[in-house]
Amino acid sequence: MAEQTKLEPPKPETEAPDELAGSEAPLLDHLIELRKRLIRSLLVIVGLLIACFFVAGPIFDILVQPYREAVAPQPVELIYTAPQEFFFTQLSLAFFGAIFLGFPYLAVEIYGFVAPGLYKKERKAFIPYLIATPIFFLLGAAMVYFAVLPLAMRFFHSMETGEISMLVKVSEYLGLAMTLIIAFGLCFQLPVILTLLAQIDLISSGTLKKGRRYAIVAILVFAAFITPPDPISQIGLALPMYLLYELSIWSVMWIEKRRAKTLAAAEGEGTDTTTTPT
Repeated sequence: MAEQTKLEPPKPETEAPDELAGSEAPLLDHLIELRKRLIRSLLVIVGLLIACFFVAGPIFDILVQPYREAVAPQPVELIYTAPQEFFFTQLSLAFFGAIFLGFPYLAVEIYGFVAPGLYKKERKAFIPYLIATPIFFLLGAAMVYFAVLPLAMRFFHSMETGEISMLVKVSEYLGLAMTLIIAFGLCFQLPVILTLLAQIDLISSGTLKKGRRYAIVAILVFAAFITPPDPISQIGLALPMYLLYELSIWSVMWIEKRRAKTLAAAEGEGTDTTTTPT
């Protein structure tokens, strides 16, 4: 007899559209969440901008204080050469105040967007960096306000002669002060960023030590690009950045030692499971 072949039932078609829809849904949710956080951040910055515009005078007095201390006992004389210049300078002051005051909120929004993709243990590890971010930003701003800016203004005023005097435009001085404060505040995030990268195994202390010479060159180029063309400002930014780089190496080494102790303890607990014969 001829061997009869059994007909197999047709295989169900794979539901590709449902799988694609399932993969697109998380992406769409992330985009919606990002949109909400961007809108909230923008509203906060705009609100702070409006509020700071009405207190632009006190902000101006605060930023001019290092200049006053640099040229004391002489009075500070700032000028503007266009009718609309001081108005736009007040807008710049308001925007600077909004960014400065809103920086912690922006950091919280970034953490809130990233946190759902982290494990519970990783969220706890991320919180110290969230706290350290505004602290290091304030340290950088304080260094500009109390050290770098007064030294730079003294250096500029020392170049005056009996026939040549320096008349400072209000927009240029405030632009210099605000640029240095924001630049130093961001540059002081270097230990936070490098330590966070070490926490997720993207860099190591050995890599940072080997790249020290390249880091020095990059720091000098960055300082020359971001600061005015005077040695005081450039050294004032380059030297702290290099010290922060060395601090980052020590911080990464501490993380590596702590991770090695944790792994050794885990391996010890795993190998200690001996069974006694009955």
